[in-house]
Amino acid sequence: MTSDLDATARDILRANDRGGYTIPTAGLYPYQWNWDSAFAAWGFSTFDIDRAWTELETLFSGQWSNGMVPHILFHKPDPGYFPGPEVWQSGTTPPTSGISQPPVAAILARLIHQRDPENSRLAALYPKLLAWHRWWREHRCTHGPAAVTHPWESGRDNCPEWDPGMANVDGSNVGPYTRRDTGHVDPSMRPKKEDYDRYVAILQFGRDHGWDQKEIVANGPFLMADPAMTFILIRAHRDLAEIARTLGEDPSEPESWARDLEAALPEIWNADLHCYDARDLRTGTFANTLGSGAFLAWLAGIENGEMERRLMACWDAVPYGIPSSDPKGPAFDPRRYWRGPTWPVVNALIAMGFRDAGRTAEERRLRGETAALITKGGFYEYFDPTDGTPCGGDTFTWTAAIWLGWASPSAGDA
Repeated sequence: MTSDLDATARDILRANDRGGYTIPTAGLYPYQWNWDSAFAAWGFSTFDIDRAWTELETLFSGQWSNGMVPHILFHKPDPGYFPGPEVWQSGTTPPTSGISQPPVAAILARLIHQRDPENSRLAALYPKLLAWHRWWREHRCTHGPAAVTHPWESGRDNCPEWDPGMANVDGSNVGPYTRRDTGHVDPSMRPKKEDYDRYVAILQFGRDHGWDQKEIVANGPFLMADPAMTFILIRAHRDLAEIARTLGEDPSEPESWARDLEAALPEIWNADLHCYDARDLRTGTFANTLGSGAFLAWLAGIENGEMERRLMACWDAVPYGIPSSDPKGPAFDPRRYWRGPTWPVVNALIAMGFRDAGRTAEERRLRGETAALITKGGFYEYFDPTDGTPCGGDTFTWTAAIWLGWASPSAGDA
């Protein structure tokens, strides 16, 4: 069974390969997505190391002059996706979106390099990674913790943490548009129309201001501190520093960025919730919602006994993986995108934190639950954590990559 699933996962990566980059899945996501692509590279590294490096190099071919790596690269036109390049109007070559996504590339590039330590291709990527991390520092960490200017930038699009910020976004004047996602996936598993209207409104603000980062942060309709992004960035900065050491470069800059972010964590500690929480930076309001992003504290090397009890109770409430929203919370919806389902990709990041913290029992449990989901349900985008029902897109690139890199019994490392 394991060898069959390994072969299927490799076939999925090959089938979603579009010549130097992978799409997440045909139809629903026909372009190159940022953090999906970084995970794809990790998956490729288990059987085609050169293709893994090419994936990352193609991702960084879309890097902006200010250092940002966009969340979508529109390599080839595809009318089956909205919003496409004609909506974003980035003015770049290739056309891209105007926002970024979680900077996991340094984390995964380091893992790939450990498989291939003699390869020199990491050296060419390093200055591009450093420029992207500096962009995060200068344009998303201006309030202390890492912030996002659009729910899509977080990678966890419609999770309940964004509800306070989204409530203040006026989506009533975005004009007509046609969604394409609900033609590929059951609409009950996707964001609602009122959410999409607000997504489009936030996009239109950025586009209408020429993607001026200072204006977007200062006056855009949405700005929320994100625990998940903060924890990912702390870890990514540290891994980038280790890459610098490996290459004989000075690691002090990314190391200082990691220290500054860790020092800012009290600003997103919600004492009433007993965990780190998203916070609307326009109003100061906490989301008061426990999400899977809080579990990424271990990825950043952050231990907190008070939070641990809260998080473990959340995990124990379901049989399959880390739910993206507290099952006991009012917003929990086990099959609607990020409002409850468990995501193998997030489970893998959390497991990296468990492993590095020496929490082998928790890592083993999470690996086993994730493997059970994939073995039972296939390589879907995400799963219902209460009964294991597969949800979202099928033959999904990053789920195949997670299987090969971590969840499979034959995987060599996390």
